[in-house]
Amino acid sequence: MRAPGPLKTFSSAVVTAAGRLDKSLSPFDTIARLQAHSFVKSDAIYIFHIILALFWLTIMEVPSFPSKLLIPILYTIALLIPLTSQFFVPATPIFAWLLAFYTNRFIPSDLRPAVHVVLLPTLESVLYGANVSDILTRFTHPVLDIIAWLPYGVIHYTYPLVLSLFLWLFRPPLALKTWAKTFGYMNLTGVLIQILIPCAAPWYEVIYGLTPATYNIPGSPGGLARIDALFGGDGYQTAFSNSPLVFGAFPSLHAGWATLGALFITHFWDGTGRYVWVYVGVLYWSTMYLTHHYLIDVVGGACMATAFFYLFMPDELRGPGGQGGRSKYEQYDLEARRSGGLMGGDEFASDTAESADLSDEGEEESIFYRSLNTNEGHIQGQNQAQPEAPSKKPSGSAHGRTHRHTASIASLIRADERTEGWSPIGNKGFVFPPVTR
Repeated sequence: MRAPGPLKTFSSAVVTAAGRLDKSLSPFDTIARLQAHSFVKSDAIYIFHIILALFWLTIMEVPSFPSKLLIPILYTIALLIPLTSQFFVPATPIFAWLLAFYTNRFIPSDLRPAVHVVLLPTLESVLYGANVSDILTRFTHPVLDIIAWLPYGVIHYTYPLVLSLFLWLFRPPLALKTWAKTFGYMNLTGVLIQILIPCAAPWYEVIYGLTPATYNIPGSPGGLARIDALFGGDGYQTAFSNSPLVFGAFPSLHAGWATLGALFITHFWDGTGRYVWVYVGVLYWSTMYLTHHYLIDVVGGACMATAFFYLFMPDELRGPGGQGGRSKYEQYDLEARRSGGLMGGDEFASDTAESADLSDEGEEESIFYRSLNTNEGHIQGQNQAQPEAPSKKPSGSAHGRTHRHTASIASLIRADERTEGWSPIGNKGFVFPPVTR
């Protein structure tokens, strides 16, 4: 049978993903769901978002009052309509980041912290023995400019959207929500750090030296000005000179985006690592070659992305391809913890089916231990008659194991530490330490 082509696969995925959407336009459906929702402590994060949004809207000058009230009104409407809320709710951290990035320009200068001009080049020289970013900018060439421009100035702004589309089409719905949450909170954290600890980029050192900086200094495209000259335009000059966050060198969100995207791609699509990490490496280089970041900025952004990836990835998606990881009970062949114990046993119960398939019948079954004697393959006294194991398997057993109530201790012993011919079970019971026969 001939496999379907990429176009047919993509179109089928679009139809399937569209079929999963809630197409209701009634706000009453959202209100009913909100009334039925059981609030947990993690929902308090939305209080933080409301307070932060009120702060930014208060100091926002463009658009002015009352036009700026359209922002919360339109956002509330999008949250009330089920068709749009299924996208806007997971994307709340992203909108919080965009609002903070745009509105920070309106913070009064007398309330802003001083700009650090010497901090980053000093740290880079101390930590790495030289100003690596300065070394990378000493030789430039139009070919190198193009190679640096593509990942930094083109792909960087498009691939998060492409990755979001592929996660929505080809991976579980939780994958896209996790990506949106992780991506949004990483960027929000990065922007808040850039506001609280403003640092000048290498282009500032190239233009102004190490003289103190003020917030009246406009941004610069750095090495991207050569791209404007190459194509006869001024797009990057205009964009960077009007940047709302001029002194946001540390951490590098360019490095953060690339690293986080690479971690998600390699996690959900096996075999893509060799390609995606090449792109990440080229982008790391381009941030320094184009005089937009020091090496320490790149390291900071990459470390932040890695931390957010592992902190926000839920257990349901930690397995290969995002299919869910093995629980510790399945990994070590342990009985799943029952509910009703101390400290709220339900919270410690396994998420796998093994936590629910134990019954009273399984309690009465015999427990057999297996020997891991690799040379003989049988325990001592194998020729003696042994009771036949019950043929009935515990209900709901996924793997047909009959020793569900305990771990096989022998299976946890490293092979190189086993004494030849020794078995943990003998005619005389356990012997510790084992005696070599």
